[in-house]
Amino acid sequence: MMKKPELLAPAGSLEKLKIAFIYGADAVFIGGKKFSLRARASNFDIPEIKKACDFAHNLRKKVYVTTNIIPHNDNLNGLAEYLRDLESVGVDAIICASPIIIDTAKKHTNLEIHISTQVSATNYETVNFWHKEGATRVVLARELNKYEISELKKNTKCDIEVFIHGGMCVSYSGRCTLSNNMTDRDANRGGCAHSCRWNYDLFDGETKLNNGISFSMSSKDLQTVKHISDLIDIGVDSLKIEGRMKSIHYIATVVNTYRKLIDDICDDYEIDLPKYLLEIRKAENRLTSHGFMEGMTTIDEQLYNMRSENPSQDFIAYVRDYDEENFIATIEQRNHFVPGELAEVFSPNFESLKFKIDEIRDIDDNILDAARHPKQLLKVFIPFKVSKYDIIRKIKH
Repeated sequence: MMKKPELLAPAGSLEKLKIAFIYGADAVFIGGKKFSLRARASNFDIPEIKKACDFAHNLRKKVYVTTNIIPHNDNLNGLAEYLRDLESVGVDAIICASPIIIDTAKKHTNLEIHISTQVSATNYETVNFWHKEGATRVVLARELNKYEISELKKNTKCDIEVFIHGGMCVSYSGRCTLSNNMTDRDANRGGCAHSCRWNYDLFDGETKLNNGISFSMSSKDLQTVKHISDLIDIGVDSLKIEGRMKSIHYIATVVNTYRKLIDDICDDYEIDLPKYLLEIRKAENRLTSHGFMEGMTTIDEQLYNMRSENPSQDFIAYVRDYDEENFIATIEQRNHFVPGELAEVFSPNFESLKFKIDEIRDIDDNILDAARHPKQLLKVFIPFKVSKYDIIRKIKH
């Protein structure tokens, strides 16, 4: 049996954190209210971070907190106190990009330090430098191919973390100034406006070149299902999914797909790659590519005209309770659905199972002609046992 790498998932809220763990993550990374690069994410305050750590540790899993901004002088107020607070509530590690945050953590706490991808570690000498400085893990730059990752891993004792899924920045390792220049929102201090994904007209002098098709300079999202076996063989210590601002459905689907794939590879089961590719596409809403995994990117890894793919399944509800005697599930509605539609239950406990939604009732047993209200509690008949947090998806035809 191969050594299993850690599967690291994003969590933009306590609810998403629980979903990530339930669907198979070994650890999550979250942002606090301060010093985090995702200013618009539903970031955690200290009491919420404590709740997150308590929930994780009860499952013998871990929570990492991003402190990965590139701070200016006026961003440093309260840094030492904040880091001590993170340590006091049980955070397992912090993810850093700035030497001042790293040095402050070393001086005032015993927090484990991970080096952010923002540092652009592309060679083993850089990784070894940070290891000597006290870091236990380095998150590699996303611009490395798997052959470079293999060579790097052979020449360091430091744990390495590699991105395997999610949004890719058009700029080198995410160190972009486009948003800052265009909107006065600094991507390196948590304010990225995703300017690369905007629609542009492209001119050569006075001549418009894009002929009515909007131009953007965005990369396709990263998806590495076909490369996970190689990364495990290399000995990568942690495989990281990106997307703290993504939906519950996205997190559950992506995390669980990689969880099952990693387990099957490490347990030496026969790997049915089309099955995993089909499953992960149910969560995609942008085109994907392998990024730099196979070498320098080409036009095929870019997304110049903002084309998109719609998921093949809609997240319509998830299970809150189940009456085994009467086969009635109490569900929390998330998107519109009506009686007669075909759905499937997506669960961490079994392969997805289909059923037909015959009748919808509210919590007082009134029959409804549609589920219209987000987060409304409803009752539906499901002819097999389901559990809390199982997800119900409408199957598109």
